Order: sequence, then C-alpha cells, then structure tokens
Amino acid sequence: MPGARGRNPGITPEILLRAYSIGLFPMAESADDPEIFWVEPEIRGVLPLDAFHISKSLAKTVRQKPFDIRFNSDFAGVIAACAEYTNGRPSTWINQTIRSLYQTLHHIGHAHSVEAWDGDKLVGGLYGVSLGSAFFGESMFSRQTDASKICLVHLVERLRHRNFTLLDTQFTTEHLKTFGAIDVPKDDYVKMLEKAMESPNLSFSGG
Repeated sequence: MPGARGRNPGITPEILLRAYSIGLFPMAESADDPEIFWVEPEIRGVLPLDAFHISKSLAKTVRQKPFDIRFNSDFAGVIAACAEYTNGRPSTWINQTIRSLYQTLHHIGHAHSVEAWDGDKLVGGLYGVSLGSAFFGESMFSRQTDASKICLVHLVERLRHRNFTLLDTQFTTEHLKTFGAIDVPKDDYVKMLEKAMESPNLSFSGG
C-alpha cells in the first residue's frame, strides 16, 4: 500500500492520537488480521469545508428530512456497520483491534459518529476522529438511499459551525469528489495539519 509504514501491534489510544497529529493513520489487511499498520499517503484526500457542495437533488432530499440525524448515540453500532461485509464491500480493513481502539477514543471524546435513523433502525452513518481543529473521516455506511450522504452533509454543517478547519478523508474517491474533495500532496497536507494542530481541541459533541 502506498505510504504504508511498519506494523505496530502495541498501539495505545495516546499513540493513535499522536499519529493523527503528524499525518499517520492505522489500517489492517483484513478484518481477520489482528495486526495493524501505519499509513502515510503521498497524496492525501481533503474535503475543503468552504468548498463543500451537494447536488440539487440531494439538497432537496436533505430538506425533506427522511431520517432522524443523531450524533454519538450509537458509536459502536456505526463502526460495526462500517466493518460489515456487504455486496458492495467484499473486504474491510476494520479489525477488532481498530474497533477497540476507536471505542476508547470515543469514550475519551476524540472519536465521533454521525447517524441516520429510520425509526429505531440505524440505516446509515459515518465515524471519525477529532483533534485540534481537524476531523479525520474514517468510514461510512448506508443501508438506505442517501443515508450516508445526508450524514456527511450534517457532519460538514457541524464542523463549519464549530470552526473546524480541516476535514481529512484520507484518500479521494469519485464519490467524495462530487462533494468537492481534492487531492493534496503530502507536503501541503502537513502544513494544513500543523495549522489545525495549533488549535485547542474543538468540541464536536453536545448541542
């Protein structure tokens, strides 16, 4: 994998946060592989908060409020759903080690979920890590049309409202590019990250 560094099974939540602060994030080869390794892409995916845009059809759907949007009400459920094998996702990099680490980050206020609920059913969501004025998006899932997209819209709205400056998507995809995601060379990304790390930890939860 481009930009991958050596394996390190002895990762603690504190080490994980330090890694994010310098541009690294962990992945696993598969859900069944207990080990994880550091990744530092040469080209980083970033979704500029001031350039985020959505289609007219999605904007109309958002206004119709088809889902109950919640924050951090079922973090475990979101990460479990992101780790599931589906027809569209025959493999996953989220293993039990990663799930445990991020659960701990959630408990100490650094990992968060945005959730779409249809009644009592969790039908879409995303999760990521907040540090300084940066939010590092990790993964998303959708069980109903537009559920994860609507969660992304609400994520960006919250980050803007709370003065976050960086939304890291790790890599870009054609899907994310439709929202305005761009490829950023590592040297430029490091400058953006350093600026975000100069900020005190901004609040994501509550309100």
